[in-house]
Amino acid sequence: MTGDRPGGAPPAPAGSWRHPADPEDRLPVVVAVAAAVLLQLSVPARLGLDPRWLVPALEVVLVATLVGLRLPGTPSSARAERSLRLLLVAAITADNAWSAVLLDHSILTGQHVAANALHLLTTGGAVYATNVIAFGIWYWELDRGGPDARAAGERDRPDFLFPQMTLDAGLVPAGWRPQFGDYLFVAWTNVVAFSPTDTMPLTRWAKALMTAQAAVALTTTALVVARAVNILQ
Repeated sequence: MTGDRPGGAPPAPAGSWRHPADPEDRLPVVVAVAAAVLLQLSVPARLGLDPRWLVPALEVVLVATLVGLRLPGTPSSARAERSLRLLLVAAITADNAWSAVLLDHSILTGQHVAANALHLLTTGGAVYATNVIAFGIWYWELDRGGPDARAAGERDRPDFLFPQMTLDAGLVPAGWRPQFGDYLFVAWTNVVAFSPTDTMPLTRWAKALMTAQAAVALTTTALVVARAVNILQ
């Protein structure tokens, strides 16, 4: 029927992302967290919480606990598991944001981490990359209630509008639904373009998180690059 929408246009096909599906693969997230921990440990100790190993160690314990909850025969609670995941990404975000603040402060006050431009760029790059990983996990964890809610098809309205959600069914792979890599790409493009690119935030919390991520990236990038250029001159 063509009278269901204004102008006689046929209704858009319901995407596969709306319907229940198998649980999402957690392995890419575990790999991303491991990368974040290594990046955090690569940042100089004076630019992190004291002792420097404390937060990364907490993150490793949380990841190990989450993996243990996924082992066959292990009783687990979806709510408890999600709370642990949120605590994990909050720890990564807080530690990295504090490193960014200390790095910016050290540059502004002339107490930069090194006179070596490469060392400075490497440190800034670690903070920048961790920022991408942390917010990629936030987007993955919160969009439509998180991976478990998405797999169960509990929420129909997305927080992020991916292009595959609006394209004709013939242009989208069968069974397509956003995975962690898609959210990581959103986090990457947000700090490169400092604006949404192909994926639009629809809710206020999504816009707020993207704003916070871009703010951390912008201040750190501007100061680190400016200082590195000054050193090279």
